[in-house]
Amino acid sequence: MLQVNDVTMHYGKFQALNHIDLDVREGELVVLLGANGAGKSSIFRTISGLEKATKGGIRFADQQITGWKPDKIVRSGIIQCPEGRKLFPRMSVMKNLIMGGYVYRKDKQGVQNSLAEVFELFPVLKEKQKVEAGLLSGGQQQMLAVGRALMAQPKLLLLDEPSLGLAPLVVQQVFETIREINEKGTMVLLAEQNANAALQIADRGYVIESGSIVMEGSSEELLENDEIRKAYIGA
Repeated sequence: MLQVNDVTMHYGKFQALNHIDLDVREGELVVLLGANGAGKSSIFRTISGLEKATKGGIRFADQQITGWKPDKIVRSGIIQCPEGRKLFPRMSVMKNLIMGGYVYRKDKQGVQNSLAEVFELFPVLKEKQKVEAGLLSGGQQQMLAVGRALMAQPKLLLLDEPSLGLAPLVVQQVFETIREINEKGTMVLLAEQNANAALQIADRGYVIESGSIVMEGSSEELLENDEIRKAYIGA
């Protein structure tokens, strides 16, 4: 469904991405591993249309989406849940979720259906729907960020560092929910530093260093790779 072909991207004179090739197939959960500054977020921003590739192309659902504006890419079914959550802290949980479904605002029944699905995945958000987002715990804020992204009815969900700053128990809960989202039919591309947790739920993975893909393989292959274990798992 998603094919990133030979993509290079620059921030001014700085080359952030160097001939990136990756894909996410129908039904897959794929992890993109890399340290801070390796290029994970740059890949997401390029796929989302927030940055323009200086070389190469991106296809999604048999359409060439290179050069499309971000809003058109959202309507095609690619939704990004950014690093750092980027919630509206003074707005309620409910209003944050409704903002996530803005692209489908004319389909009132569709928005209500999406809301019901989010509340089923994250019951705590239903309990706290009138609470300001800024007053939630870190884990609850991450759940809200994912829930807001789901309100846009993604075919492909781009999750950028969802475990960042969370306690281990909360990380486990978040990753179990990500796997459930995938099992219900949403493709997921997950950017993570927490290799162990991510590879436990992913089908395949890529490793990015200094803007280049340096390794790829099944989750099992990457978990068993000594270099990966030393760099990202600490074993």
